[in-house]
Amino acid sequence: MKIAVLDDFQDCVKSLACFAKIQKHDVLVLNRHVSDPVELSGLLKGVQALVLIRERTYVGEALLSRLPDLKVIAQTGKIGRHLDMAACQARGIAVFETDGTAVATAEFTLLMILASLRNLVSEVTNMNAGIWQRTLGRQLHGRTLGILGLGRIGEQVAQSGQTLGARILVWGREGSQQKARERGWAVASSREAFFAQSDVLCILVRLSPQTQGLVTAHDLALMKPDAILINTARAELIEPDALVTALRLGRPGFAAVDVYEQEPVMANRHPLQDLPNCLCSPHLGFVERDNYENYLGQAFDHINRFCDNATR
Repeated sequence: MKIAVLDDFQDCVKSLACFAKIQKHDVLVLNRHVSDPVELSGLLKGVQALVLIRERTYVGEALLSRLPDLKVIAQTGKIGRHLDMAACQARGIAVFETDGTAVATAEFTLLMILASLRNLVSEVTNMNAGIWQRTLGRQLHGRTLGILGLGRIGEQVAQSGQTLGARILVWGREGSQQKARERGWAVASSREAFFAQSDVLCILVRLSPQTQGLVTAHDLALMKPDAILINTARAELIEPDALVTALRLGRPGFAAVDVYEQEPVMANRHPLQDLPNCLCSPHLGFVERDNYENYLGQAFDHINRFCDNATR
């Protein structure tokens, strides 16, 4: 079977142990992101199986109609809006998804929290420019760590924050609030109180039609001028342009962002990159070797099982 793995930005897929699972196949690995369906279909001529690394490429009718040999798609992580399921079903293309863990993204979220509190990136930049100690950082201990959405990632971030001495404050749907009470964590008295009281506020909600634009300009305006907003979930969870405006107005005072409306962010800079009070990283939350072994290993297993079933 001819297999294509899309968007291997790090050129690491072939170095993973799990790659041995599909070495018997004809495998094409694309390192460069190609958004144009006509150009991409030209590169994928004859491909029978696609492996998608998260939501990096939109796969819709415009692409699928140009891939007549495609039989199966293996999605790393859960199926999202980047994959047109109706178009796949209409063409008889089998689609599989994989399970993951919260560890990599939870650890990265904690990294963003601590790096923001201690001004790590700006201080490293200063040192490389010959400047020694220009800021005074803050500790997480004793501060209020707000968790918006207490799913698997949110729970791990909250546990880590509690271990470091933070007061955990939760807001979300009833399921999140109930879980918080069971863990002994505080639930905000209201949405407004949650945004107003958090010293560090982490957005950890799953993106869906119901949660798109969940965090509004009004919510952000309630935050403290020295508060920090962390978004390692999805950019679309925040009302369009609201965060850029809020940071310019100084509430919150700082943000650390790992996700963007259009990715990858390369030739065209994102407006957040031009703000001195925003730390931008290139969607690294899930980009970790053990995570890749898990996700891609499952994806390759799906393809092998599909091939085995097709030959019976």
